Amino acid sequence: MGKTTFILRILVWISLLSPLTACRDTGPPPLAEYDYANAMVTGRCETGTRAGQTGVNDGEAAGDGMRFHVRTPANYDATFAHPLLVVYAAAGQSGLALERTTGLTAAATGAGFVVVYADHRPLGIPSIEQLATIPGVVAKKWCIDEKRVSVTGHSDGGTVALALAVLDRTRQVPAAIAPSAAGWTGKDLEAYQCRAPLPVMVMHNRQDSVFPGWGAQTAAWWATCNRCDNAKKKSLEGGCLAYQQCAAGGATLYCEGSGGHRDWPNFNRVLIEFLSHPEKFL
Repeated sequence: MGKTTFILRILVWISLLSPLTACRDTGPPPLAEYDYANAMVTGRCETGTRAGQTGVNDGEAAGDGMRFHVRTPANYDATFAHPLLVVYAAAGQSGLALERTTGLTAAATGAGFVVVYADHRPLGIPSIEQLATIPGVVAKKWCIDEKRVSVTGHSDGGTVALALAVLDRTRQVPAAIAPSAAGWTGKDLEAYQCRAPLPVMVMHNRQDSVFPGWGAQTAAWWATCNRCDNAKKKSLEGGCLAYQQCAAGGATLYCEGSGGHRDWPNFNRVLIEFLSHPEKFL
């Protein structure tokens, strides 16, 4: 089966799954301040060149009406080039519901990230390519280091995060990926060529009856691509395993939670640390 045929089939099917359990809209979690005084500066924006506002920015839109929601550190510096974290939603889920589901805002903004929560879109190759344009759109309004774009997401969103790293037209976008409950198997990924080593943190719950065991398979594929020793893994906190002897730039983690398919896994502290400093996990 060709790559395009496969991904259209799997993504359309995944989009039919029920979304994560919705929560009442009680507003976004509080933003955190970032310690700019001790931050590593990787780039600057000239004063007044970015119109994006500090704090909570809802209802942003990219091409074809894609809606997303932006969160900055509470003390956002519009001249400092921030790492960007884009979080893609599960089927039928809004970015605001996704924010409440993941609980990432405070931890991520406190680590210096500008965070984007993208509303769900029915999946297929064109929509994935459109979702890949969000970082560039955000960088036109907020001060972003486009070489430090990380992507994550759950179910459909995890599938998007992983797809962005392997599709020819999008693979240059993410500098690190952290898919959760993604609808890919190791066999599926064999249709794609390895790219240059990439930090990858695969999250998957052991009670996931929709995609049982798929996370372990995809983590092993990435470990091979990142030239790790698949036989050597180091145990980390909370059920994470770090593959050993990976190539520079290719830190690879597999984190297995205890919930089912609809549950966002509880690895936020490890996730933010990994995306901030993947070299520590080599």
